[in-house]
Amino acid sequence: METLYHQVADQVETLIRDGVFRDGERLPGVRVLSRQLGVSVATVLQAHQTLEGRGLLEPRERSGYFVRRPPVDAPEPAMSAQDVRPVPVTLRDMAMDLCSDEEKRMVPLATAVPHPDYLPIRQIQQASIWAARRGLESLDYAFPGKSAFRRQIAQRMAALGVAVSPDEILATNGAQEAIIMALRAVTSPGDIVAVESPSFPGILQALEVVGLKVIEIPAHPAEGLSLEGLQLAMDQWPIRACVAVTNHSNPMGMRLSDEHKQRLVSLLEDAGVPLIEDDIYGDLAHSGERPRPAKSFDRTGNVIYCSSFSKTISPGLRLGWIAPGRHFPAVRQQKYFTNLATATLPQIAVAHFLEQGGYDRYLRGARRTYRESVERLRSAVARYFPAGTAVSRPSGGFVLWVQLPANCSGTQVYRLARERGINVAPGIMFSTTGKYENCLRLNAANPWTPRIEEAVRTLGELSAAVLSD
Repeated sequence: METLYHQVADQVETLIRDGVFRDGERLPGVRVLSRQLGVSVATVLQAHQTLEGRGLLEPRERSGYFVRRPPVDAPEPAMSAQDVRPVPVTLRDMAMDLCSDEEKRMVPLATAVPHPDYLPIRQIQQASIWAARRGLESLDYAFPGKSAFRRQIAQRMAALGVAVSPDEILATNGAQEAIIMALRAVTSPGDIVAVESPSFPGILQALEVVGLKVIEIPAHPAEGLSLEGLQLAMDQWPIRACVAVTNHSNPMGMRLSDEHKQRLVSLLEDAGVPLIEDDIYGDLAHSGERPRPAKSFDRTGNVIYCSSFSKTISPGLRLGWIAPGRHFPAVRQQKYFTNLATATLPQIAVAHFLEQGGYDRYLRGARRTYRESVERLRSAVARYFPAGTAVSRPSGGFVLWVQLPANCSGTQVYRLARERGINVAPGIMFSTTGKYENCLRLNAANPWTPRIEEAVRTLGELSAAVLSD
């Protein structure tokens, strides 16, 4: 049953879309709307927050709520078909192209890396200076990670419903290393691993490095990984692990509901299949509370939790962590034999940043910034791309999944765009079977400038040209 504040939000949205309240106008005060609509002030405030999340209202300090122009809309992408058999992974060449020096000179719409303006650069510089002054403490090996860092991570996970001690956490060189270590701990070369589809290329590359086969499970653009598809795959094949991005996945931005996460954890637990959870975007929910990880529903240690600060604090710090549950001994051994330890100074700096409350203060503003950036880019795609284009509606993170009309080659658009100095990620990178040939992923974590808008307009024109060929 729809909550009262959602009903109020829908009423106000209708008034905005009908032109009763126009772009830039101030809404009546909260108490005025409370009397007019016959609901409590708290309900009106919740409705306003919901409309803010929809991109229709903008709060201004000491001034109230103001209407924002409703964005041009587009439908969501369709769900892909179920794969029938596992396949090897071979994606490295195109991934290397997107990370080349040439890419850094292009309009950066390809890689899922935030613009420096979106990161707490000054704060982390200050924390790094503080850490460097710790002397030998910041220069020694720290295996399995600095205790201060692991303690801060344990506290943050406890707030999300995950009871884990600092001794059950290992520091890693980003989430990518965490995922690779997890895979090596629970599989052998040639094993089959289930992943959501479309899937983050970094996960597919990790599978390739470890020598595994993948079977892709369809994912709904709003609801996430198909549990029915996963069950079908497990009935047909000896699945050894499942990798899933549970909160604001890359590239579709989908977030699994708590019920869906609980069912996923139970399904895999009953089958004896480890879940490797990548929760790298969980802190970047656009509104509301930070979503719980699937690990919070784990009662047997079957979920291997991986995350990092690469998308929030700094990609260059290469600082992540893993909570492997009952697989801790095997993962710890992988870490020791792979590179012994993660750099110490970044751990001390980030632990200090977290302990002082700087990270949470930063997130409060960053979440709104990312939401607005995603809305702007989504509206521009809907405005400039050819009719029949569908665009994801992420509730967190900063990437958009664009599904072009069926006979429009995203790979051809990608190649033509590179000739114009624009870099995008073609859809074929997000699958092992080439099924997303008519798709693109776009990075929204850039300040909106004439250069960015012109690049989106050009992408739309290129898509229309490819469509007409």
